[in-house]
Amino acid sequence: MARRNLFQPPPPPDAAAKDTKPRFPNTGAMSGVKSTLKDLSSNAVRDIPIDAIEENGPKDRLSLNDADVAALAESIRAHGQQVPIMVRPIADRPGQYRIVYGRRRLRALRTLGLPAKALVRSLSDEQAVLAQGQENAQRLDPSFIEKALFAAELLDTGYDQAVILDALAIDKPMLSRMTKVARTIPEAVIQIIGSAHGIGRRRWEDLADSLRTHEIDLAALVSGLDHAGIGRSDDRFALVSDAVARALRARATPPPGPAPGLSVTAQDGTRLAEVKETARALTLKLSKTETPEFARWMRDNAEAELMRLYEAWQSDTRSG
Repeated sequence: MARRNLFQPPPPPDAAAKDTKPRFPNTGAMSGVKSTLKDLSSNAVRDIPIDAIEENGPKDRLSLNDADVAALAESIRAHGQQVPIMVRPIADRPGQYRIVYGRRRLRALRTLGLPAKALVRSLSDEQAVLAQGQENAQRLDPSFIEKALFAAELLDTGYDQAVILDALAIDKPMLSRMTKVARTIPEAVIQIIGSAHGIGRRRWEDLADSLRTHEIDLAALVSGLDHAGIGRSDDRFALVSDAVARALRARATPPPGPAPGLSVTAQDGTRLAEVKETARALTLKLSKTETPEFARWMRDNAEAELMRLYEAWQSDTRSG
């Protein structure tokens, strides 16, 4: 069932009766916001100074693209503001309002210095979130990661799970998937990637699973990537995903083995010793089975012979 346009009157009673399964559950908060938003088209739109409107509250977009805002501002300059925003009064500050939805339109109006055409509604926090979520679903088509961050922020702020499910029109398993991704991938990295509209849930989940399973420090990994020249958000996601894949392949490659030993052999073919080198030591190994007498002699004279070799090395170093 398609979502109802907030700016059109509700359907006649006989048409509404045909919808046996409403898109949004009739929870207490949802019932309140439906009542509050009923017949919006019959309510007057007010002009409100932009300086009287605050933009804080749960964010449903990663960022407001400057180019998009500029294009919208030019459209408003030419044709006027066609779609109102929604605000709600701030109870303890008469004449001041808080944005419910329409942040991009508000930002464009700020660049023009024009007042905002706004619907003013006295909504609770829960009702405002529901209105924001319904408007976003109808107009913005937010990406998966934007909805995931929005859901995680609402949970962290203390909103009831039922309100969040209604606002985003999702079920509990999807909410769990969204919050898992939003809390696993550092937000600073998500901000670098951007909204990535072409990247669906599965690829974000795969990235989050790799980080969690292999304990990869993604923020440190991304800090070494040259992403400044990559314009498309989807391409920045691919850059990060490829870097994680390379890091995992590097971990799977076995470390190089020790260098082969150097065998010291006398002129008559007797193997006297084997010299082995590792990252931490140089080892001289004498065989007690092949040259037992020489091994005993070396044991008894090792200190003197090593001192002689050391002095010879110092002499060579000074002369060099």
